[in-house]
Amino acid sequence: MDLSIIIPIYNEEDNIQMLYNRLSGVLALLERSYELIFVNDGSRDQSLRLVKDLSERDARVRFIDFSRNFGHQIAVTAGLDLAQGEAVVIIDADLQDPPELIPQLYQKLHEGYEVVYARRRSRQGESIAKKFTAKLFYRILASITSISIPVDTGDFRIISRKVVDALKQMPEQNKFIRGQISWIGYRQTYLEYDRAERAGGATGYTYSKMIRLALDGITGFSNAPLKFATISGFVVSGIAFIVMLYTLYERFVAHDYQPGWASLMVSILFLGGVQLIAVGIIGEYLSRLSANVRQRPLYIISDTNIPATSIAPAANPATHPGPVFPS
Repeated sequence: MDLSIIIPIYNEEDNIQMLYNRLSGVLALLERSYELIFVNDGSRDQSLRLVKDLSERDARVRFIDFSRNFGHQIAVTAGLDLAQGEAVVIIDADLQDPPELIPQLYQKLHEGYEVVYARRRSRQGESIAKKFTAKLFYRILASITSISIPVDTGDFRIISRKVVDALKQMPEQNKFIRGQISWIGYRQTYLEYDRAERAGGATGYTYSKMIRLALDGITGFSNAPLKFATISGFVVSGIAFIVMLYTLYERFVAHDYQPGWASLMVSILFLGGVQLIAVGIIGEYLSRLSANVRQRPLYIISDTNIPATSIAPAANPATHPGPVFPS
């Protein structure tokens, strides 16, 4: 298999047929063997039925149906686990990322690169708030991490089999795949494109999911929040020590003081706020450690048309939680 296309879907019934038509037309020009892997992440609409209909007409269409919604990053992970291609493309089903860019990505990959990601030149059909928060997040993440995570990029990219095998050795539960790919290294480059509006339907990426993804990216690739908590503790301790010296001076030297309820409450609230922030940051890291210690499978497959005998094992099965298949 030359090329695998991984497509996570969640309530994308309005876009599946159009996406299939555009992908089929583009991939026919490449004249390479390929497979389309649709990963149904607990859709509540007719997405799964439409994909199954496509698989009956086209043997190159594969599907993976989860037992419930596990999240976008886990859906991409499942596709990577079961993909057979020597090169793998990750693309969303909403048609904001153009399938017509795949031949250019594929050509660039064969110029000696292991990863070619698509960088957004513009984003159409998105609110100012979403554009601003996305731009801010990528730049904050780039400034606090020890690895170079490209800004203004999503998961739309092509990666080699070498990178896929490396990803299978990364067993963390809280996935941030674009960060993992950057951490792996190898030669990487990019192509710029203009991101279109959604072809149909509503996005499944709510603000709460975006915040969760941002937390996964920050806690998975940076210790800056922990350092912030430590530094804040020292700063607050220093301020408290200065206030203590001032209080003693007013009490025993200047003899000019008034019992101050307001200053006392401000001090208590300030110290308590910093302590709660520090505890919350530490708690985020501990919750992720706890999830990895439990070693539950990343996902459970309810149904798939990918034969178990054709599924390549993880590069290191001992460290990869792996899928659970239907019995």
